[in-house]
Amino acid sequence: MQIRSDIMRIYQKLHLWCGIGAGILLFICFFAGALTMFKTEIAAWASPPAHVLPQVSLNQLDKLLHKAQAQHPELSKGFVIHPADPRFSPLSWSNGERDHSVNLSAEHWHATLDEQGNLITAKVQPNKLADLIDQLHQTAGIPGSLGHEQLGVLIMGGASILYFIALISGVIVLLPTLVKSMFAIRRRKTAHRFWLDLHNLLGITALPFHIIIALTVIVFAFHDQFYGALNQLVYKTPPSFMPRNAMQQPLDTTQLPNISQILSSANQFNEGYQATSINVMGLGTPRAMARIEMYNEQALMRGPVADFLALNPYTQQVLFSTMTPGNEGVWGRIVSSFFGLHFGSYAGMPGRWLYFLLGLSGAMLFYSGNLLWLEKRRKQQTSEQPKRVQIMAALTVGSCLGTVVAVAASMLLGKWLYQFIDNINYGYLWCYYLCFGLALLYSVKIGAARAAIHLLQLTAMICLLMPLTSLLALTIPTLGLWAPQTLATMMVDITALLAALLLGYCTKLTRRRALTGEPDSIWAIRPSATVKHMAPQASR
Repeated sequence: MQIRSDIMRIYQKLHLWCGIGAGILLFICFFAGALTMFKTEIAAWASPPAHVLPQVSLNQLDKLLHKAQAQHPELSKGFVIHPADPRFSPLSWSNGERDHSVNLSAEHWHATLDEQGNLITAKVQPNKLADLIDQLHQTAGIPGSLGHEQLGVLIMGGASILYFIALISGVIVLLPTLVKSMFAIRRRKTAHRFWLDLHNLLGITALPFHIIIALTVIVFAFHDQFYGALNQLVYKTPPSFMPRNAMQQPLDTTQLPNISQILSSANQFNEGYQATSINVMGLGTPRAMARIEMYNEQALMRGPVADFLALNPYTQQVLFSTMTPGNEGVWGRIVSSFFGLHFGSYAGMPGRWLYFLLGLSGAMLFYSGNLLWLEKRRKQQTSEQPKRVQIMAALTVGSCLGTVVAVAASMLLGKWLYQFIDNINYGYLWCYYLCFGLALLYSVKIGAARAAIHLLQLTAMICLLMPLTSLLALTIPTLGLWAPQTLATMMVDITALLAALLLGYCTKLTRRRALTGEPDSIWAIRPSATVKHMAPQASR
């Protein structure tokens, strides 16, 4: 396929500048997004086992609820039940207000029954590590808000527009040589050729995934504008998105049916789905609702981990559903499908691992894109690269590798500092931004080439210390640490160990590239003295 050279240059520039404009932010979001595929497991790994109370049998849930209501009247406003799931306490509730942001000071009450049927309650400050990683995924760590939306979400919406343009223009640039070079990774040629081949391979093989992510993020960020336009152009009058058939008068919480009855109604709604949690809210008001998470490994689910079914908690009348049959219509189901494709909420555990790897490969796509930009702009046979290239290289290394260092350090230090800090959630926040800022300053100070080696090495050491910390918790229980209690939490340590080995290997390759690669590269390390004395020696 032939494309005119002038048209090709336009698309090359479009791909280049759109990619550079959004690459670092997208790296942060994709790396954090890969981790959120195992959000529940990370939260359990970071939380002391004492935070989760023992489960009770299904026929004891009503007894547990009635006893808890008798001692805690505030529970009548709403509560959450996790039936027969050992990862969670059977009953929990909170007085905190729900918000887009993460409430770091929120306190939850958990309740269960002992073997004699006596009520056991515990006031727990939930560990927000996994939620903070999810916030990093959504906002790239950009703080602040604009109206009722987070500023970082809006900025990432703009970055995703550039991301989509870069995807389309990149495919057009690659079309003339697509068949010839798609799977070619030419390591024996120049470093630039290797990174270009890798960049092209990562982009083309996961192109449908990247298009879906780009489009859905744009909708997530600007949904108010989209829905407002639809109201004006399609509906003419604002449609009601509130649950239908609200009761005229509030009902007393004592009129709630048995939990087993609500579970039965939910499980019978759609074959193959199983209720995993019941969030009862708005009790005592006309808008009372039981919001039930419904899981089906074979389905494409709307939410990150489940579909949703809303019932009237008193009558079990269906208020709305994201499952089929639902009340969304064809277009609503299409939107739900796109959401499910963004979240990776299908195909069970294999699907989550696939999205984890796709997220990491996406982060690598943006990192390699910045490397290509830097390599293309280096001036041949000069002792020092232009200042703008040095700054961009330092920002790329400091921001991208700094994010990885900061997240890993937060995960590790959270376990060690938990018993010394009143609220570890603020510790996570301070640790992340402090490590990120120091990595960025360090990269600017000593240069991208040295910083890349040191930051990779540091991250490898931190990842190695995670499983070692768990091993230490097993051998010396008096330290106040805790070891993984399940296979799922153990996999966090195993993944960290594999990451340490991979990062160690990357450190070795990066060091070799810096010492033996092209001496005029931005990634080359040369003693400053050698550079200063080269010209005088040559003149003699």
